Amino acid sequence: MRILFVASEVHPLIKTGGLADVAGHLPPALLAQGEDIRIVMPAYRAALQGLEQIEVVAELFLLGAAQPVEILQSILPGTAVPIYLVRCPQYFDREGGPYADSEGNDWTDNAARFTLFARAVVELAQNRAALEWQPDLVHCNDWQTGLVPALLKREADAPKTLFTIHNLAYQGLFSWQTFQSLQLPRDFWGMEAMEFYGHFSFMKGGLVYADHLTTVSPQYAEEILTPEYGYGLEGLLRSRVDDLSGILNGVEYEIWNPEHDEAIAVNYGVESLALKAENKRALQHEYRLDDEPDKPLIAYVGRLADQKGVDLILSGLPSMVEHLGMQVLLLGSGRRDLEEALWVVGDRYPGQVATYVGFSEDRVHRIKAGADMFLMPSRFEPCGLNQIYSLRYGTVPIVRAVGGLMDTVVDASSDAVEKGVATGFHFSSANAGDMLYCVGRACELYWDQPDLWRKLMINGMRQDFSWQQGAKHYCELYRQIVGREKA
Repeated sequence: MRILFVASEVHPLIKTGGLADVAGHLPPALLAQGEDIRIVMPAYRAALQGLEQIEVVAELFLLGAAQPVEILQSILPGTAVPIYLVRCPQYFDREGGPYADSEGNDWTDNAARFTLFARAVVELAQNRAALEWQPDLVHCNDWQTGLVPALLKREADAPKTLFTIHNLAYQGLFSWQTFQSLQLPRDFWGMEAMEFYGHFSFMKGGLVYADHLTTVSPQYAEEILTPEYGYGLEGLLRSRVDDLSGILNGVEYEIWNPEHDEAIAVNYGVESLALKAENKRALQHEYRLDDEPDKPLIAYVGRLADQKGVDLILSGLPSMVEHLGMQVLLLGSGRRDLEEALWVVGDRYPGQVATYVGFSEDRVHRIKAGADMFLMPSRFEPCGLNQIYSLRYGTVPIVRAVGGLMDTVVDASSDAVEKGVATGFHFSSANAGDMLYCVGRACELYWDQPDLWRKLMINGMRQDFSWQQGAKHYCELYRQIVGREKA
């Protein structure tokens, strides 16, 4: 089939989170399955700098653009997937990220930027860009693409649409005044359309108008039907439950594999698991932790945000060090107060706690290889990738039982341990007490039953969450969606 994959960020061209990883790795996996897939994204300055050969293939005159909009074509680096880029300098040629400036402040014209992007995607989808190619299905991702299904519903003979929710917490909400400035159809503002409690919701456009909806894990597909995780959209989602699927994100094991990872100190695998200890020693040295090979080293890597439960880690950290006898390593960036808190705890426990404010892909690889445990106490987690990376590196994940964390980590209950299928540890409530109890369970197994601990590590390393699996599910779903129309 012909698939147009629409995303606001694509790895390795530009990335703020998991959406970019999906957009960078799922299309190549779909191409390998035999699909004719092409990506379209905005032509950010940073994205253009990551491409070698770029060709102007079309010029569009679009509402909302002061000058003609160019459609550029290239190949996604490291793949054979064609990629289109919507070039509109007034909206996309600027320093900073795709949604915010270098200080972290949202671009004030985001609504106009992604309305223009959606209009360009519609022209591509309707074969009005003189490319002699029209998709059977347009696969949209998150709020930045929510207008695409809405606008395509007004077109004759439009392709079918799929809308994937990567994180329902980010909805693309704008004021009535902003909506008026976008020159969109007046009937888009309405309770049955895209109005949401007095705001204009890009996310709701995808949820209302797409032919089918997906989330990035089966558990998250169930959770967003509830008030706790639905962010006010649970009623709408329940009304569309027959058109809602959960397909787990995958990972690229060519990149995340300790057997040939060039970023780590010593390569290892299931058959050479003892070499993981060399990576722990190197990690302790890198972060000036005491050289104590038998002490459990627990790590966190991720955004410093409420969603991730970093405050729970900070609350429980003294107990981990003083009562459970652990070393703790924390890496991330985000909220300024949480960044400052990391510095404070690092100074409080020299040799036992190490912190790094910022992000480095190589550092993350070394942490996965050197830590004994990986902690993810997320308040919600649509899918999560760090726990999957950790499994492959034999770093046992300790996670809150939500979303994709629950789908990918098998709790070391007595039954699961007896059956030999356990890969990590779950806890239920988002509080420091429950988290610490779970960490204590892990430490007890680590200290007292080293053979079972090694079995947990090996079980995790043998899990297969590759994109090949996810791509098969998407291919099946694409055919169901398109076939539904043909029938």
